[in-house]
Amino acid sequence: MTSAATQATDAETPRGPRVTVRYWAAARAAAGVAQEELTGATVAEVLAAARDRHTGQLRFAPVLAVCSLLLGDRPLGSLDLAGVDVQEGDVLEVLPPFAGG
Repeated sequence: MTSAATQATDAETPRGPRVTVRYWAAARAAAGVAQEELTGATVAEVLAAARDRHTGQLRFAPVLAVCSLLLGDRPLGSLDLAGVDVQEGDVLEVLPPFAGG
């Protein structure tokens, strides 16, 4: 038998592979870190974890919304991020738009 307290703790425990998220340029400034490890089963879940972690940084979500994403060396472009699975040890690159390119 599982107690209600244990169930609540289990529900709050992050599930899924650990992914390194690397922020570049304005995304790094908005996040306040160059990289961090987050968990999630899909890119969408990893990005949700990033937004949750940075709720106090008001620029973070708007900057993240305009960034390009690379999973390893694979550009994600207009893919449905909820359908892009991640694996333990993957690297997700968060690239804001750059002037002139």
